[in-house]
Amino acid sequence: MKRLSLACGVAFCLLLVASLNPVLAKDKWTSIRSKNFVLVGNANEKEMRQIATRLEQFRDVFTRLLKQTNFSSSTPTTVIVFKSHSAYQKFAPPNTAGYFQPGNDMNYIALSPIQDEANDPFRTIFHEFVHLLVKNNVQNMPLWFNEGLAEYYSTFEIRGDDRKVRLGKVISGHVFELRQRKFIPLKTLFSVDHSSPLYNESNKQSMFYAESWALVHYLLLNEQRQPQLGRFLNLILAGKSPDEAFPEAFQTDFATIEKELKDYIRRDTYPQQIATFERKLEFDLEMQSVPLTEAQGEFYLGDLSRHTGQFEEAEKHLQNAIKLDANLAMAHASLGMLEINRNRPAEATRYLERAVAANTGNYLVHYYYAYVLSREVITEGRPIYKIEPELAAKMRAELKKAIEINPGFADSYHLLAFVNLVSGEQLDESIALLKRAIELLPGAQEFGYLLAQIYLRKNDFKLARETLEPIVRSSATETQLRQHAQSLLTSLQEMEEQMSRDKSGGGSTAPPPGSNVLVIEPDAEGKTRTPEEMLLEVLDQVLKKPQEGEQRVQGQLQKIECGSKNVVFFVQVAGRLLKLSAVDFQGVQYTSYVQQKTGLIGCGQRTPVDEVVVIYRPVKGKFDGEIVSVDFVPKDFKLKQ
Repeated sequence: MKRLSLACGVAFCLLLVASLNPVLAKDKWTSIRSKNFVLVGNANEKEMRQIATRLEQFRDVFTRLLKQTNFSSSTPTTVIVFKSHSAYQKFAPPNTAGYFQPGNDMNYIALSPIQDEANDPFRTIFHEFVHLLVKNNVQNMPLWFNEGLAEYYSTFEIRGDDRKVRLGKVISGHVFELRQRKFIPLKTLFSVDHSSPLYNESNKQSMFYAESWALVHYLLLNEQRQPQLGRFLNLILAGKSPDEAFPEAFQTDFATIEKELKDYIRRDTYPQQIATFERKLEFDLEMQSVPLTEAQGEFYLGDLSRHTGQFEEAEKHLQNAIKLDANLAMAHASLGMLEINRNRPAEATRYLERAVAANTGNYLVHYYYAYVLSREVITEGRPIYKIEPELAAKMRAELKKAIEINPGFADSYHLLAFVNLVSGEQLDESIALLKRAIELLPGAQEFGYLLAQIYLRKNDFKLARETLEPIVRSSATETQLRQHAQSLLTSLQEMEEQMSRDKSGGGSTAPPPGSNVLVIEPDAEGKTRTPEEMLLEVLDQVLKKPQEGEQRVQGQLQKIECGSKNVVFFVQVAGRLLKLSAVDFQGVQYTSYVQQKTGLIGCGQRTPVDEVVVIYRPVKGKFDGEIVSVDFVPKDFKLKQ
């Protein structure tokens, strides 16, 4: 489940193993709770405890060796342990021994007990778990370091008496790539982001992973370079570019480190890191086990299947769960989220209402219900104009319950702040909500993006810009989020430039877009004018001017129709209804000079209609033109052409 998204993104991490036919029998299900994980399964309890111990050992070592970072997890991780590989296969991608399925509401690890070294699922699981810890707790981590570190730690082994840890074991596939492929210049490696061919194209990404692993391996195990690597990362995380941070941290240039790395690869003698701790890494005594009902086992199988996109399998097991236990709230809740995945919000609401009525005190039930209610007004890829007060109040109530039950779940704060932004209410509280969410999940950059929108709504351009710039600059930012942040930052810069031009032109100052405040100044005769009078006087001067090939008109925005290929604005102009098209909302510039506008615009009839000044490029055909900009103006404003 993406945050505020219908899409169910599924990214399996695969390990090659022999393929067996699936066989699943009814078995005794057990739940074991360790310090940081919940394990459920039909496997032997002793085997489940061994798996829990290994996961806790890995997490403990990773956080100890990177002790400058306070690692935490807002999202719980559930580990499903199947009694055998054949039982596991039905719920997994083909040719795998285990996988890690991340989610904003729940992370899942699925595996069967280890049968031999060749089928050990932990290398993939450790790699993805590093990504989870880094993403959740570190902002703007460079992509090369994130992948290199995950590969370095994926070879984690406990030696001897559970006091010695081995890291940095040679990965033969990477060594082969480094011998066969052309070296990637470090300057290029450091610039790779989620949209880069080196990260996305299969014939290139293998070398990116191999060289990232080799560079991290070299820097971490070199006494001189290891502290310099720490300084370099701190400078990057503070907002400096690699070109700025590299010479300051390493006290040399790219060419020197490149030569050192090439020599390191050429020597082909990769050392390993052995860490010895004073005490054994024991966790078994902290674990608690309880039996699960058959209905609970069916719920976990269904919820895992929902998260991995196997919707038919998910529905079968979740329906089985509520047949066995009609009051199992989480099964109803998961069915509700499944209906959201299928774009059936009415059915989703019914399931979540049943889940809430069960009153189990589970925070996810209340969060899911608020999330499902949000689908009544949110359409994927389209802006939202408003939330009806009654619906907003219901969502707030559910989210506040979720926060009260589990104040450590960041997404409840995020969704509550979103509701407030759309409603135009409690904006100061929303800033505090998002700051708390960011404390819980520092790496969730979508939280910062929403915070920037609230700052912009409050006309705090400085804080909005300071919040957006790191998101745009970071190579760790997802491509779509960076595009949205860049678009918002560009609009912000244009508004600041417009305000600067207005001020430098002398006279009264027009309000910034969306502003509720206008400075009152005396006129030449000493009479004090109202803000409304001042605005009408200067507005014609500060409105955007049409460029060559464009026309500007004043009229009433009647409605906006949203189709699969375009968005159409219907503007009544002096007895004529103009139909002006745009590819999407993001391609149109909006400015509001009226206090009532929320800054959010969406599809549908405008009730009441809006007085607007629009600029468009005339075209021949189905539409009268391509819309360029929309300025919302007071009802009694008259445009002077």
